[in-house]
Amino acid sequence: MCLSLSCSHHNPIACIVPPYMLRVLALRGDPATADMARSLLRHDEQMRDERAAFTSLPPGLQGVLPEADPDLCCPDRRIHDGEFRAALPGRLVRSEGDGPSGIPDADMAYDSAGQVFWLFAEEYGRNSLDGRGMPLVATVQHRRNYNNAFWDGQQMAYGTGDGRIFRTFLELSVIAHEMAHGVIQHSGGLIYENQSGALNEHVADVFGALAQQRVLGQEVHQADWLVGRGILGPGINGTALRSMKAPGTAYSDDLLGTDPQPWHMDQFNTTTDDNGGVHINSGIPNHAFYLFCAYLGGRAWEVPGRIWYKTLQDINNPMASFADWADQTLRAASALEGAGSAPVLLLRRAWKLVGIAV
Repeated sequence: MCLSLSCSHHNPIACIVPPYMLRVLALRGDPATADMARSLLRHDEQMRDERAAFTSLPPGLQGVLPEADPDLCCPDRRIHDGEFRAALPGRLVRSEGDGPSGIPDADMAYDSAGQVFWLFAEEYGRNSLDGRGMPLVATVQHRRNYNNAFWDGQQMAYGTGDGRIFRTFLELSVIAHEMAHGVIQHSGGLIYENQSGALNEHVADVFGALAQQRVLGQEVHQADWLVGRGILGPGINGTALRSMKAPGTAYSDDLLGTDPQPWHMDQFNTTTDDNGGVHINSGIPNHAFYLFCAYLGGRAWEVPGRIWYKTLQDINNPMASFADWADQTLRAASALEGAGSAPVLLLRRAWKLVGIAV
């Protein structure tokens, strides 16, 4: 979702590039770069204003960890070519079961959407983003030199980047992040402001990282825990948009500035920008999740992923604070692994180390 630019609180357009990064570009960039950044900020404002309210699951279906659907067989992917225009979804170029389209971006989006679908289906028993088999609609080559990717409540859209600041947005952790925003939306939602908004971004980062690790077959200590690795341009001093292992270290560049994410509540950023710092303060729960996985070892998409997925289904609090979320993860861990189990003890330690008492 944007690893996000500008969003309405309740029904955000979720973008991958944070608004604070665009504002730095608008201040530090040459005239062409500054104009690009301001245009993106205006575009996101327009999308926010025009977006309709999309409903999530009825209250009776929230808080339930779904069992595997016996009729669940495959995703329903529908990949479109935007042909560098603004209209969505664009020209359909690959549907479920079709062979490669010959458009590299479309085929990457198709393959990655399937990998994310199977993460949620096989590990958590979820049938697509809404839990009921919704089609996975995506548009590639959205606008010309468009430096962003987003979930708009119904579909994903990916720009190609300008080749200088961003080289691509078709990277699995980014794609999974955006699709996870759809899962969050259809699981009761987390209001996109302040701590609940930072949790929204955090959960999307978690499943972005888990999708990447699962495809690569990586255990916790083999993974780099980066979100958006390789999407920055060749002249940018940085490795990714965010680091869950070491928040605040993903980039440090004369043009982009320095990664502002904190890892501890002592550095919590109180701001009115970025809907109350949703892309900044997400570094705190991100780091707690990383610590928990590092303590536990093994495959992060298994026990830790199941705990986080169950928490998302059970919390039933769209304005949850970090402490609310942490408490619910412990309840989920106790339910899944046992009240006195090692995962519960290690999870409590991880939250304590980022300054969140549970």
